[in-house]
Amino acid sequence: MTEKQLQFIGVDTGGTFTDFAYLEGSRIEILKVPSTRANPADAVVCGLDGIGEQRRFDVVHGSTVATNALLERRGARTALVTSAGFEDLIEIGRQDRPELYSLVVKKPDPLVPRSLRFGVTDRTLPSGEILSRPGREELNHLVAKLEKRKVESVALCLLFSFVNPDNELKVAEHLRRRGFNVSASCDLLPEFREYERLSTTAINAYTSPVLERHIDTLLACRSVPSLRIMASNGGSLPAEDAKSAAVHTILSGPAAGVIAARRIADIAGYKRIITFDMGGTSTDVCLSTGEIPFTASCMSAGLPVKVPVIDIHTIGAGGGSIAHIDAGGALRVGPQSAGSDPGPACYGQGKFPALTDADLLLGRLPASGLLGGAMPLDAQASREAVEKLAARLKMTRDEFAQGIVAVADSNVEQALRLISVERGYDPREFLLVAFGGAGPLHAASLMARLDISGVLVPPNPGVFSACGLLFADTVRDYSKTVFQPTGGLRGGYFFYLFDPLKRRADSDLARAGVSIDQGQYLMSADMRYVGQSFELNVTMQKGLEEAFHKAHEHEYGYCDRGRPVEIVTVRLRAIVREHRRRMRRRTMRVGGVDSRARLGTQKMSWAGKWHKAGLYDRTKLLPGNSLPGPAIVGEYSATTIVPPGCTCKVDGYNNLIIQKE
Repeated sequence: MTEKQLQFIGVDTGGTFTDFAYLEGSRIEILKVPSTRANPADAVVCGLDGIGEQRRFDVVHGSTVATNALLERRGARTALVTSAGFEDLIEIGRQDRPELYSLVVKKPDPLVPRSLRFGVTDRTLPSGEILSRPGREELNHLVAKLEKRKVESVALCLLFSFVNPDNELKVAEHLRRRGFNVSASCDLLPEFREYERLSTTAINAYTSPVLERHIDTLLACRSVPSLRIMASNGGSLPAEDAKSAAVHTILSGPAAGVIAARRIADIAGYKRIITFDMGGTSTDVCLSTGEIPFTASCMSAGLPVKVPVIDIHTIGAGGGSIAHIDAGGALRVGPQSAGSDPGPACYGQGKFPALTDADLLLGRLPASGLLGGAMPLDAQASREAVEKLAARLKMTRDEFAQGIVAVADSNVEQALRLISVERGYDPREFLLVAFGGAGPLHAASLMARLDISGVLVPPNPGVFSACGLLFADTVRDYSKTVFQPTGGLRGGYFFYLFDPLKRRADSDLARAGVSIDQGQYLMSADMRYVGQSFELNVTMQKGLEEAFHKAHEHEYGYCDRGRPVEIVTVRLRAIVREHRRRMRRRTMRVGGVDSRARLGTQKMSWAGKWHKAGLYDRTKLLPGNSLPGPAIVGEYSATTIVPPGCTCKVDGYNNLIIQKE
């Protein structure tokens, strides 16, 4: 079977559901199946078999395997090999405190315990000159200790290997010959700042074997001859490359959602958007002023990860978030999630009330259930679970359900404020793009809380990240610390610094079967005033210094054009655009809503009052239709709430646009 005969499909694994989106002619078809926590590959194979056992798939996969392995500390048995005397750097970290005034701060335990940290003879100077090297006998002794401790994976990070990697490459080669999975910092992150480089390398070593097993399981399936993994930078990686670079997939699924949201907003004519992706376990938010925002580092499970990622903020809030009462008697929702097994109480197996149970009791979910009625919900189980907890606070069932929703919405509101108000942006100037299984349920409430201009709910919102996988470009990011003074020279003079990165990019793209001739290079530099501790990223251009001064003034409110400037790290992004399916604007309908779209009415609680809400089938709505609130718009993958005092219109691309009247 040729590549053209393969079924192109996006698969996004979430904490509650695994979502599938695939092209059937010019249409996007979708499917949701419950995730299998013990082995996520089982849900993927089950979904592919459900679509067609005789088909063969070109799969682009948004995976949470590496993320969950890190969060739940279920990674490989990992050792750390570093320069002798620096074995404890992974535990010492930096002195900055996430909770400045707390006297009982608990730092995350290091991924590698003290018994699995080893130092080798190595002394490389900041200039790159090597004063001492590890000998063969020492390396053989190291191997013996690793084998005795049954180490599966090794994180290798020697001092100043980003300047001269000879010692690190020598150790890596020796360990790989003896059968160890090795993550070498000089390959993964040739940048300065020792702790961040070491932490990133350790995370990669810890999670890569887990992701490799997941990938091998999928590739063993006859229906999956081609597999790519979504990376945190919004591009896709060939499966073989992803096996050894799991740290690049930490934000795999959420990245696809942002890619899709930015694309559909561009098509619909909206520049400033905030993406709101609420699933069963977590909520991911991202602010975009026209371009997808990136950052060179992030935190995951309390540990620094220094790889390029889409600037997404994640909190533990989703439909499966469990409601509980803390030691002080306050109602909390999440971050613990019921997931898909046992799931919220209404799924029929869980005993603890979750956000989905509250939404069901408040009439915000169709009585027929989820997935177009294919997944019925047990309202009686929700009542019992909520009433049991409500009695402890002497509240009625409805009051407690409203409290659960209010707390969950407040948690998300804080996340939205963090990426907007706290960064100097006015939410009133943005449109909220809501997706995920629970996003459209709660978007209107957040619109009111932050006075956001409106809400856009795209088609198939519950599998929107899977849809985004269908449009992911091939993207590779490369970096190198150079410490190069600019000396007033024009930006073009420094283009030679990117030549080694371009050679690596050309080689990697060739192995992936694509060429940069079909794409482009984006070049930028991390710059600072000499003596500063942190940098600003500036696009390479002729007036490089002036661009840095302006960026510094915008970020900090001042600049000093008389102070010397230096380039700290150069960054290269290689992008090969994928063929994009064009979306056509449909003719707007001037009449009322078709009677086939009206499914009757249902009681729904909003702001403490019960209302008669109209029920609508989204698949029967047409561009130009307008629905007055209160209304409940149902479809296979999600439910959208239009509250009283709001109107929902269907635009020419079948998006739902909710605004205040």
